[in-house]
Amino acid sequence: MFRRKKIQVAILFGGKSAEHEVSLQSAKNVYEAIDKNKYDVELVRIEKDGRWEKPIVDFASVPAIQGADVVFPVLHGPFGEDGTVQGLLKLAGVPFVGAGVLGSAIGMDKDVTKRLLRDAGIPVAQCIVLRKGDNALRQAQRIYEKLAAELGKPFFVKPANLGSSVGVHKVKSEEQFKQALRDAFLYDTKVLAEEYIEGREIECAVLGNGEPIASLPGEVIPKHEFYSYEAKYIDENGAVLEIPAKLDAITVKKVQDTAVRAFKVLCCEGMARADFFLRADGKLFLNEVNTIPGFTKISMYPKLWEASGVSYAELIDRLIDLAIERFEREHKLKASRV
Repeated sequence: MFRRKKIQVAILFGGKSAEHEVSLQSAKNVYEAIDKNKYDVELVRIEKDGRWEKPIVDFASVPAIQGADVVFPVLHGPFGEDGTVQGLLKLAGVPFVGAGVLGSAIGMDKDVTKRLLRDAGIPVAQCIVLRKGDNALRQAQRIYEKLAAELGKPFFVKPANLGSSVGVHKVKSEEQFKQALRDAFLYDTKVLAEEYIEGREIECAVLGNGEPIASLPGEVIPKHEFYSYEAKYIDENGAVLEIPAKLDAITVKKVQDTAVRAFKVLCCEGMARADFFLRADGKLFLNEVNTIPGFTKISMYPKLWEASGVSYAELIDRLIDLAIERFEREHKLKASRV
């Protein structure tokens, strides 16, 4: 009996960022959920120092590229979610899951993301950018007074290019601001001071390329002061995930429509998770868009799709199909120009 050849999938995980451990959890869950009857799977780990599992001599010997039909990057943060790995895979001519170089780079930078969303008329929290080279730490007292006056108290301090709430602090005093700034600058040379928006934390998953669709929204109810790294990944009782969120039909549609619109504005492809704040007066603010959302057992992205009728295994199938579809479309376009 004829048996269809399995698709060779390389799951790329680990990486050099501060979100290395989160990536390990995500990759483990993707590996466990992927249909082994359809796919031959290779796990390719990038160590914290940037070393790959196997020595690299040239593009042809990169383990994730050698023999793979499609690469599934499960890398969070810089050097994985920011367009660097996506550029490598694009140069090597290998299909890969998720956003391309541009969408990945935009989604990683919270400052650039907010500017594009504002220009598109999508409400975002007010923020002020601080740069390490501007002696922000030496002028912390003056800057804190300025930020408190413009943003109100409390406000958040966060690295511009990081995720999983690493380096994020809720600031209520000048002393807290100094400590938060020191910590945030450990991870990035560009830091955001952002206004605090009191409201419900709503998340929505998006799936697709040219015609993306949105999942049912879910709600994160933190048991800590905010949805911190500890609340997300260390404390099992750090937050309650309510899926689907208890929202009226009009608000559900507004969240879904805004998530899809932001996905397109930010040049995303494949997948993304849009995170919102919903104020008591009904106004919706888009906080950020994650182009490689978490895939751990407690992660919202796969859970939102499960609640929307798409199983974890089927979600992986769709993401791989989208990667191959985009690759084939781009190659057809190139061929038509020759």
